[in-house]
Amino acid sequence: MSIEKQASTTGEHDRVASFYDDVYYKGAEASASLSRHLKKLSTRLGISPGQSVLDIACGAGDWLAVAAASGADVSGIDISERAVSICRQRMPGREFHTGPAEVLPFPGDSYDLVTCLGSLEHFLDQPGALAEMVRVMKPTGKLVILVPNAGFLTYRLGLYRGTQQQAVRETIRPLSEWQQMFSTSGLIVTERWKDLHILSRQWIFRAPWPMMPLRLLQALALAVWPLQWQYQVYHLCERHVLPDVGAST
Repeated sequence: MSIEKQASTTGEHDRVASFYDDVYYKGAEASASLSRHLKKLSTRLGISPGQSVLDIACGAGDWLAVAAASGADVSGIDISERAVSICRQRMPGREFHTGPAEVLPFPGDSYDLVTCLGSLEHFLDQPGALAEMVRVMKPTGKLVILVPNAGFLTYRLGLYRGTQQQAVRETIRPLSEWQQMFSTSGLIVTERWKDLHILSRQWIFRAPWPMMPLRLLQALALAVWPLQWQYQVYHLCERHVLPDVGAST
C-alpha cells in the first residue's frame, strides 16, 4: 500500500472512530444484565468453558459478557475507545484492543469461535476484514457473521432506510452477494438463520410511543417471513480447507 493510500485509510478510520466515540456510544454505560436474545445465541452456538471467543467490533461487550458468563475465554476489538473502555470495566483481565477490523492484533489460528455481529456492513474494507477473521480463527474454528439483507421486505418497499451508522458507512447487500463475498474469502457457509432480537418487550415497548404498533407488527411479521425477507441473517461459517493432493489414496 502506498504512503498516500495508507494515510487516506488511516484518516477515514479516524473519522469513523470519532463518530462511534462522540455519537454512537455517547453516554453508553456497562449493562447490568445479560441480553436474553444473546443468551439464546450462546446456547445455539454451544458456548462452553475454556472455549476461546473473539468478537470483532465488540461494542460495549454485550455479546462477550454472555459468552464469558458461559465460561468462554473472551477477547474483543472495536474502533471506539469509549466502547472498549466499557468492555474492560465489565470484563477486567480480558484482552481488548482499540482499532479497525482490517488489521487485527491477534495471532493466527488462535480462536475456536470468531464473531462479527451486525458490523461487517459498516467496515471500510470488508474483504480485508474477512481475511483477518479467517486468519485468526483456528483451522477447525467457526465464524459467525450477522449482516443485513437487501431483500428485507420493508427495505424493498421503501419503509426502512437503514441505521444511524449510515453516517459513516452501511452496505446492505442481497444474501447472494454476502455469500459470494464469504466464499471468495475462503469460507463455507454451513448454516443460516433469522435474527429475531426484535421479538422482545424492550424493543417493541419504547419511545417514540406512536411507533409502537408498527414495531409490534414488524416483530410479528419477521417471525413468519421466510429467510429471504428478513432484515438481518446469521451465517455460520467454516474455513474452506483444500484437499491434500499429495495424500495417498
